[in-house]
Amino acid sequence: MNHANNTGATSSSGSGDAANQRRTSRRPKYSKFTQQELPACKPILTPKWVISVFTIIGVIFIPIGVASLWASRDVVEVVDRYDNACLPSNATNKDAKIAYIQNRDTDKNCTRTITITKDMNQPIYVYYQLDNFYQNHRRYVKSRNDQQLRDKSKANETDYCDPEKTTADGKPIVPCGLIAWSLFNDTYSFARGSENITVNRKHISWKSDRDHKFGSDVFPSNFQNGTLIGGKTLDPNVSLSQQEDLIVWMRTAALPTFRKLWGKIEKDLKANDVITINLENNYNTYEFNGKKKLVLSTASWLGGKNDFLGLAYLSVGGLCFFLALLFTLLYLIKPRKLGDPSYLSWNRNPAGR
Repeated sequence: MNHANNTGATSSSGSGDAANQRRTSRRPKYSKFTQQELPACKPILTPKWVISVFTIIGVIFIPIGVASLWASRDVVEVVDRYDNACLPSNATNKDAKIAYIQNRDTDKNCTRTITITKDMNQPIYVYYQLDNFYQNHRRYVKSRNDQQLRDKSKANETDYCDPEKTTADGKPIVPCGLIAWSLFNDTYSFARGSENITVNRKHISWKSDRDHKFGSDVFPSNFQNGTLIGGKTLDPNVSLSQQEDLIVWMRTAALPTFRKLWGKIEKDLKANDVITINLENNYNTYEFNGKKKLVLSTASWLGGKNDFLGLAYLSVGGLCFFLALLFTLLYLIKPRKLGDPSYLSWNRNPAGR
């Protein structure tokens, strides 16, 4: 009988030890991070400290804002909208405009003149600007295959390229997808009087895109061979890494109004110079009530003309200065003792005093 009891006690003790071991094995490893015992900084926001921080931010931000605005104001831009000006006189409604732009046999040459308002030092960047074109649409952005663009052996990879993935007889389109299919195809040439102005079309795209995203051994095939042409055709003898118009276009824009680089003029233009532009009005923006503009622009150390950054810095810096002044007046007019418990809400009388 005693032997049985001892055996039972031993069994009970063993099961208890096993349970304790299981609980111990499930217990997370102790660390100061998991137990939130790491040292922390808990600054006390005294009036002097807060006023000093707001003042320092204002002192830093306002000069940056002024410098940014100054740089933006130094940029010279000439913008010319030509989509409506380069239409025949009888194209007065949307249907007539679409019929004109889709007719491949119609001469779409157009001549425009612009006057340079201020001296423009080289390089002068030539952009085309499109309005009301949503390159950020989810289906549009997804309609491409990056593996196909990068690797010759992946030419048959047309996943995600609907509806421009294969031809009617099933041959893969390279490059496939709606982005490439809708490639911008207006062209421009410039002259100043009798002097032709050369536009450099090289190195207008990101070097990282040319080197890593578009293959030097990948060539266009079956592109724009359907019944409906979306945009520019591509030379099948030139690799995608050298098709810089395509590379620029396929870096999709985030907003419905955007500019893309078309080339660079490496010659100074003087104020009051009259520039003659011969262009081909090929791209169909009339289908979606879009606008087309040609932009000539210089650049500063900050980039192109954009007042937003400077105004943002000035606004934040001015607000910080205003708050610093306000807190200073409150601190001088109605000071309060730090850590005074009488200011706690439960220590106040109903009148709030």
